[in-house]
Amino acid sequence: MPLRLSEHLERDRPRERFWAVGPGALTGQELLAILLGTGIRGRDALAVAGEVLARADGSLRRLAMRPWAEVARIPGVGRIKAARLAAAIELGRRVGAETEPPPERIRGPGDVQRYYAQALRDLAVEEFHVLALGSQSQILADLLITRGILNSSLVHPREVFRAAIAEAAAGIIVVHNHPSGDPTPSADDRAVTRQLVEAGRVLDVPVYDHVIVGGGGERYVSFAEAGLL
Repeated sequence: MPLRLSEHLERDRPRERFWAVGPGALTGQELLAILLGTGIRGRDALAVAGEVLARADGSLRRLAMRPWAEVARIPGVGRIKAARLAAAIELGRRVGAETEPPPERIRGPGDVQRYYAQALRDLAVEEFHVLALGSQSQILADLLITRGILNSSLVHPREVFRAAIAEAAAGIIVVHNHPSGDPTPSADDRAVTRQLVEAGRVLDVPVYDHVIVGGGGERYVSFAEAGLL
């Protein structure tokens, strides 16, 4: 029968190691075990944490992308502990987002990528955002238009420009993510962009760019840079 955490040598228990050597020296499994706190009969928190990581192929990032209801079904986790894990990962995301202040003005697609990288990097579905800009390219608002599969029937110019006009935007940049990690524009991406650019000309609210951010957050494609607008 596996040892309970209380039966491990004190120096090998995750919480004791936390105080002895600091969180940076702990493995992902040990950090998860501290969050879980307890295990189940025959399996201590460290063993349950190992099972949680195994379901995500040993990757904390992949764990962040798994449905939390699925994680909750792992024996020894449950809804309360799954919520605890989700909250810890969300706090980590927010800390990462605060390390570099968001740009006040958009000077190019690199600024757009940096603005959205943290928010879009680990999403399992596509989100379509509108970045409403003022006359000096200052950010007025980030507007979430749709969540799900992107196509021209879901992203309607009416919804996009109604939100932008409500913010008194001088122009907009549209942004969405590709959870696959590959930001290469699809046929639907191109169709949506053409439709929005044409509507923007009619309404005198120009579409300055369409930026697609890859699933990892680092890679992106700018329609303006690629000459696709």
